[in-house]
Parts: sequence; structure tokens; C-alpha cells
Amino acid sequence: MTSLKKSDKKAALDFAAWSFNVTTSVGIIMVNKALMATYGFSFATTLTGLHFVTTTLMTIVFRWLGLSQPSHLPVADLIKFVIFSNLSIVGMNVSLMWNSVGFYQIAKLCMIPASCLLEVVFDHVHYSRDTKLSIMVVLIGVAVCTVTDVSVNARGLIAAVIAVWSTAFQQYYVHFLQKKYALNSFNLLGHTAPAQAGSLLLVGPFVDYLLTGKRVDHFNFSSLALFFLTLSCFIAIGVNLSQFICIGRFSAVSFQVLGHMKTVLVLSLGFLFFGKEGLNLQVVLGMVLAVVGMIWYGNASAKPGGKERRSILPVVVRSASLKGSSEETDAAEK
Repeated sequence: MTSLKKSDKKAALDFAAWSFNVTTSVGIIMVNKALMATYGFSFATTLTGLHFVTTTLMTIVFRWLGLSQPSHLPVADLIKFVIFSNLSIVGMNVSLMWNSVGFYQIAKLCMIPASCLLEVVFDHVHYSRDTKLSIMVVLIGVAVCTVTDVSVNARGLIAAVIAVWSTAFQQYYVHFLQKKYALNSFNLLGHTAPAQAGSLLLVGPFVDYLLTGKRVDHFNFSSLALFFLTLSCFIAIGVNLSQFICIGRFSAVSFQVLGHMKTVLVLSLGFLFFGKEGLNLQVVLGMVLAVVGMIWYGNASAKPGGKERRSILPVVVRSASLKGSSEETDAAEK
């Protein structure tokens, strides 16, 4: 009975964490779409820097209220994380600019096999056949929904490769740092958010000028543009926090797979609020296929052997244990 209650409690917390992430992620996409498309604030990298400023303020308030305890993260690990994270943000923005929308979506789908490879190499994770097939169904479904024209150029391909691998490493590193240094989501954000805020605000305006040809300090803020900018920054607190919570509770691969539920929701809300252009049988079938794949993945990965970490013993240790067992057998025979 106790174990059942614990499993029920864990399932409830998992669902709450995932719902929090989906709600904030979809919300910020809708707000940013209005901010950029309607009011012309096209400075995505600088906007992300402002997101981390508000997240930093949240961690300071939490620490002041005693809700977050002091913790330690070595500077070397912090620098690695910030490099991966900032490369991910800049790489995604550059990839979207230099590639067609179709190839950009394909690059995003490649994050799942990249995350799987990192877990296999570094954590010795084994996936069952059903788990692999369910991931493939998710990828096919999302591809059918989102991939349209596909054109590739050399610089766009380089940007996409950097974006994919830096994002995969960043998400893997969130899980790794939380486990290695026993950091909760608040503590890890308390270390990383200030560093990302400072570095992105430093390079963001230059990157945005390179991508758009416009200067952020020349942007003419209207009251509504300022409102949506402020709203975006506040929602970003929930996005950043929920991402760390979800990756800490699940894994980078599960986060990516279930993350495509946000793609389906964004498409659905986009059709609902911004018109039904592009809504056709192909898109609907892709959405259905993606949702089926996600449900299948949830069931397959939860089964015994569906997704498990295999401990790899050193050869010396294994040979010693084999030798010890053979000696015990000889002694028993005597």
C-alpha cells in the first residue's frame, strides 16, 4: 500500500511538472509570436537574455525567502553549461535564419537521436525495441506535421549541427549536474541564470544585428510591445524552471519526446487563434501519429527493460569476482 501511494504521488508530481512545462512553453510561444510578428520585436537572442534576467531575480527572491538553500557548482562545470546553452540559443536562431523552415524542423527532430546517443554513450542506457519504435513514430508524426519545403546550404547545415548537438549536451548536462552535485532546480538555476543573462545580454545585440540588420537600441517601444515583452519575461521564469524540473525528474530523451506534444499544441492553437490556413488532412494525420507515438513511448519506456541503465563493471573487477567465485566452488568441492 505504501509503495502504491509513493508511485501515485510520483505520477501526480510528474504530471504536474510536465503540465507546468507545457503550459508555460506554449504560452511563451504565443506571446513571442505576437511580440515579434505583430509588434516587430525581432531580437530573439537579446529577448532570451532578458528572460534570464527575470529568472535570476526569481532565484534571488527565493533565496531571500529561504526557499532555496546555498549550494556549490564548480566554475568549470558552470562555464561548460553556459557555453552549451548559449550555443544552443544562438545556433537555433541562426539555423532558423539560414535554413528553410522544413530543414529547421528536421534539425529539431534530430535532437532526439542525439540525446539518445549521449545517454547510450555516457549513461549506458539500453532501449527496448518497442521504445525505439515509439520514438520513430513520434519523429515521423511530427515530421509529417511540420516539414514542408526542405533546402540545405553549407552554412545552414553547420548552424543546424551546432544547434542540435549543443542543445542535446545542454539538456543532458542539466540532468548530469543535478545528479552529480545534488542540486535541485532552484539551486541549478541560481548558478546558471545569472551567467547566461550576463553573457547573452553582452553578445545578444550583436547576434541580433547580424541576423536582422536592426539595432535593438533603435527599437521604438509602444505600450503594447512593452506589455508583451514584460509578459514574455515573466512566463520565461516558468519555462526555465519547469525545464530543469522536468529534465531532473525524467531524462533529456523523455523531455524531447514528450516535448513534441508542445509542437502539436502550438500548431493546434495557431490554427485556432491565427487562422486555419495550412490545416489539412496531412497535418491532422501527423498530429494523430505523433500523439499515438508519445503514448506508446510512455508505456514502452515504463515497462521493465523498456529503458534501463546498465552498469558496466571494469574488467579487473569482473575477473576478480569470477576468480573469487571459482575459488569458493573449489573449496566447496573439497
